[in-house]
Amino acid sequence: MQESQKTDISKETNVSTKADIIEKTAHDETLGHGSLEKPEQGQSQASSQGPSQDLNDQLVNGSITKQLFRLALPTMGGYMFQSLYDMVDLFWIGYISPNAVASMTIISTMLWLVSVFNEIVGTSSVSLISQYHGSGDRERTRIASERTLAFKFIWALAGSLFMALLLRPIVHFFSTDSLVIELALDYGYIRVFFIPIFFSSYSVNTIFRCTGDAKTPMKLLTASAILNIILDPILMFDDIPFLTSLTGIHGLGLGMAGAAWATAIGQTFAFLAGFALLLRGTSEVKLSVKNLLKPHKEVDHKLMTIGLPSGVNLLLRNIFNIILMKIISTYGTAAVAILGVGTRLQGFCMMPQTGFSMGSGIILGHALGANKPKRAKECVKRANLLCAAVSAIPALAFFICPSFLMSLFLGGAAPGPDGVVLMYVFGANVIILAFMVGYHAAFSGSGLNRPTMYASLISQYCFQLPYAFVVYLLKLPVTVLWFAYMLGDIVCLWLLHLYYKQDKWLGNRV
Repeated sequence: MQESQKTDISKETNVSTKADIIEKTAHDETLGHGSLEKPEQGQSQASSQGPSQDLNDQLVNGSITKQLFRLALPTMGGYMFQSLYDMVDLFWIGYISPNAVASMTIISTMLWLVSVFNEIVGTSSVSLISQYHGSGDRERTRIASERTLAFKFIWALAGSLFMALLLRPIVHFFSTDSLVIELALDYGYIRVFFIPIFFSSYSVNTIFRCTGDAKTPMKLLTASAILNIILDPILMFDDIPFLTSLTGIHGLGLGMAGAAWATAIGQTFAFLAGFALLLRGTSEVKLSVKNLLKPHKEVDHKLMTIGLPSGVNLLLRNIFNIILMKIISTYGTAAVAILGVGTRLQGFCMMPQTGFSMGSGIILGHALGANKPKRAKECVKRANLLCAAVSAIPALAFFICPSFLMSLFLGGAAPGPDGVVLMYVFGANVIILAFMVGYHAAFSGSGLNRPTMYASLISQYCFQLPYAFVVYLLKLPVTVLWFAYMLGDIVCLWLLHLYYKQDKWLGNRV
């Protein structure tokens, strides 16, 4: 799965990752130097215990189902527009050629490498912000929010430089097709340059969501997606389909570079607008530019350690994905293009999971912060069942009209049996992955992230990858290789269930 993810997917990018607990203390004017102290006797608690009491009470005591939908639906809406943009983006790229789709797939795989930095800080930030907010500590909520943005931007700069240096050799590693390589580089360098903005926009949305505001991120994502959709054909084509013939207006004809610029502009708008709102202040948190670079030993340590298992997990998953992509690339450019289309379509159908993942993580974090383990367990069950039920609806399309859906993004060309089988596999996986949402929230919400890492690594390296190597060595068709994805997800779900039933996560605190 998956700015999780997800998210933000982290999951933030992997959005199934939420975690942890907070001590209830306020802090004094030495805050920026790393000192957190209890307020002096007689000092007003309002300033340090500032989240809206009604909102906090709803998250801690309100109907779980109602709160899940309250938090999930706006998130689904925002990401639905964002994913719709991905679909439109893929549609226009498919309009160029299947080689262009393959080049985009390669760059997308590469970008997951640098997302490890986003995952570590993102996982930690979701848990810290949501549980500081759940415990009623406004000052710690602000500190965690500011340090998250600073850490994300710094790590993203390092990741951007790393990817810029390795972009060309990695593209050559995946493909020998000169056209695919050229298109991938045109697209990739621009995407890599804007990685810091990409990561920072995730954090802005996380701060809003973890303080109970799911509507503002939805609005930001929606506006960003609409901007992307408008800019795509204008920047990509000289003769804009459906528009130039009617109006005589021409586009810039930048091709794949135009698609990358459209994405970058949309993400930059979402970040700047959201960051401006946080600087102006909400009812829950107000950030300050001058505090962004002030170190805070305790919070900084937690930001780098709570999400570390998730980061290691994502790194190893990404290495696995690179190996699997290399195997798939031996089947030719068409197989890579088909995988790219199938992955985007699966991501679109997993929008309910993105919403329920974020919603359940926030509710679970507040429940643990308020010492309500029974409510936390009920949240896991509700999230799994509701997510599976809602996800089943879009998943049906994978079985009803697989060839038609895929042809929309291949310039009208039929995908053949290879594409149809992949759609069947991914349609089933949407349901399988839906049942993982609550489990991921349980482990990350409690700060016990290792079971998620173990389940992922065992399923991928002990089952999925050996299966893929056997298919490759026996020179079996790519349709057989597609089932590696289903095998890995089934094993991962089974292992997560076993770890969850041990109930160790209920007693874990950080």
